[in-house]
Amino acid sequence: MKRTWQNGKEEAKANPKINPMRALLQRVSSASVTIEGTVKSSIGPGLLILLGIEHEDTADDIEWLCKKIAALRIFSDPAGLMNLSVQDIGGECLVVSQFTLHASTKKGNRPSFIRAARPYTAIPLYQQFVQKLAAESGRPVQTGAFGADMQVALLNDGPVTIWMDSKSKE
Repeated sequence: MKRTWQNGKEEAKANPKINPMRALLQRVSSASVTIEGTVKSSIGPGLLILLGIEHEDTADDIEWLCKKIAALRIFSDPAGLMNLSVQDIGGECLVVSQFTLHASTKKGNRPSFIRAARPYTAIPLYQQFVQKLAAESGRPVQTGAFGADMQVALLNDGPVTIWMDSKSKE
């Protein structure tokens, strides 16, 4: 928090430079991760989750995102309405770490990834996220390999793609 004085009163203002833990959800019919020509993980109907971790992220960010993701009603019910969660349909989740979700394109034409957490911070948070999502969804969670050169294949269903961040809670 940054403190500023206005009209003789101290006010707390959120630091706009702090980025959230970011998740890009894609509702999929299927998805897989291939590393060096070998399929590491694959899922059927469910969610492909691209996860970006920032150096200020905490267990609170993980808690909020995982609860929200597991309960988010973005799958069709028998009437064709988005009324069911990944839990409700018995769907699967595939989580892929993606530091590029924290790209800054403000200056120049080469993105900066300075806000992305370094591996010594990001790896434990990524592992906690996977464990918490498995607990919230009641199913094992498939993963990519942190820091690996991955080929991610998906068949987007809908398409339904949702951007979430843990700081603005949307």
